[in-house]
Amino acid sequence: MIAYSKAQTKVTVCSIFVNPTQFNNPSDLTHYPRTPDEDIAMLKAAGCDILYMPEISDVYPEKDLRSFDFGYLDTILEAAHRPGHFNGVAQVVSILLEGVKPNKAFFGSKDYQQVMVVKSLVKQLKLPIEIVACPIVREADGLAMSSRNTRLNAGEREIAAHIPEWMQKAVGIIKEQGIEQAKTFIEIQVSTIPLMKLDYYEVCDAETLEPIQEIKPGQKAISLIALFVGEIRLIDNWMVN
Repeated sequence: MIAYSKAQTKVTVCSIFVNPTQFNNPSDLTHYPRTPDEDIAMLKAAGCDILYMPEISDVYPEKDLRSFDFGYLDTILEAAHRPGHFNGVAQVVSILLEGVKPNKAFFGSKDYQQVMVVKSLVKQLKLPIEIVACPIVREADGLAMSSRNTRLNAGEREIAAHIPEWMQKAVGIIKEQGIEQAKTFIEIQVSTIPLMKLDYYEVCDAETLEPIQEIKPGQKAISLIALFVGEIRLIDNWMVN
């Protein structure tokens, strides 16, 4: 995302902050990877101009009681499985955007639903900011890059590499046999590995995220998955067309 920002803007600002208000699982917050020294080194190498790395008390001098309404986006997929998550995202993102006042803000597309929530947030707050969705960055075996990947042990990491492989195969099944057959394929694949547990696999309209049963002519569709590998919850998505 730094490269995208540097290519499109004069000054690039990056924040490093593990936001407590978006974690509905206290254990997940406690164990969330924190590697500031490595992050700083990578930001320097990428040419980031400014780093903002606040303490919790800087971002939340008092409890943030604001509640946001994202309509349908607050009822599906990540919102359904992580209640309150997107309200916490909106709290911290609004604080950062209103503080930095950027012309553009860059977000990774791995959190596809989050990007849509942030776009809705900017519209609600009437902020003159363009939200830019950057392509998913993947590791050599195709697994979507995530801080959570570092919590996987060697065996779990090998298993997690199946996720992008299955997602690609499922896209082919969608095109040849249909969405229900693709869902069945994913459910079967996950069920064969004891360390895996599926949260959801859905195919949705790429513009609204409404789940669909078939793709209409001209409709853009995206497949999204969330599953556990051991105790680590991973998400990914793959465009269908």
